[in-house]
Amino acid sequence: MSQVLHTPPQARAEAHEDLAALAARHGLSVSGARPSLPEYIRQLWARRHFITAFATAKLTSQYSQAKLGQVWQVMTPLLNAAVYYFIFGVLLQTKKNVPDYIPFLVTGVFIWTFTQSSIMAGTKAISGNIGLVRALHFPRAALPLSFCLQQLQQLLFSMAALVMILLVVGVPPALSWLLAVPVLVLQFTFNAGVSMILARLGAKTPDIAQLMPFVLRTWMYISGVMWSIDVLLSEHGDLPTWVADVLRANPTAVYIDLMRFALIDSFRADNLPPHVWATAVGWALLAGVGGFIYFWKAEETYGRG
Repeated sequence: MSQVLHTPPQARAEAHEDLAALAARHGLSVSGARPSLPEYIRQLWARRHFITAFATAKLTSQYSQAKLGQVWQVMTPLLNAAVYYFIFGVLLQTKKNVPDYIPFLVTGVFIWTFTQSSIMAGTKAISGNIGLVRALHFPRAALPLSFCLQQLQQLLFSMAALVMILLVVGVPPALSWLLAVPVLVLQFTFNAGVSMILARLGAKTPDIAQLMPFVLRTWMYISGVMWSIDVLLSEHGDLPTWVADVLRANPTAVYIDLMRFALIDSFRADNLPPHVWATAVGWALLAGVGGFIYFWKAEETYGRG
């Protein structure tokens, strides 16, 4: 102990440099150090099968204890849509001036639920799987991505039910239905980016997970899920211009409108906000790329402390 205390600072620095040179010579690096961004993407791609398998396993186990099992993947959003129809469509009469209100509402509920569930799952992606994070070495972005993929898989089950609803109420199949694919790709990218932002914040401050339901509920009510933004703006022409711009540029409202445009023939192009596809791509790139880089910058901190 005395020998260490009396070692001159210069000698200690030289010893440290010798150890660093020795580690570099043998290809050693700091444990858990953050890789470069290209290397991080490569590692993530190499574990794409793990991401897919993890998402599928989570989806399968989600309702494993329920007697109806995976039927709840479709029943849950349908029941939500039924409740919203009774409250908003029947009691509050928001279905007035909205053609094909049932598919209008169901589409909005399904697409909104995709974003809501992805963000909620992403918020707990690190803090809720801390044992896995500390036990295994893998790119931590695999967790929020796998949860978003799980919600996408669940949405596909719901979309099958939505197609049946469209056919029952008399909405004919059309080539425009193919537009649902790029819409879902853009929305998945947006969801994944926001999920990674909140995964990093939630890893540091778990209380965020308790706050998010209130934030998401407010976000839902301004996204035109149960009511038409066009009808609202036409009935309240005295609203400030910036309020209309914010409502139309709301990312979830944009993706909901695009899906309605793709699936419902009465929801025409004039129901869409200006430059809607550019807005959808912009939100996807801003959230997807920005969220990924923001999450990557804290890679070495997850699971520590």
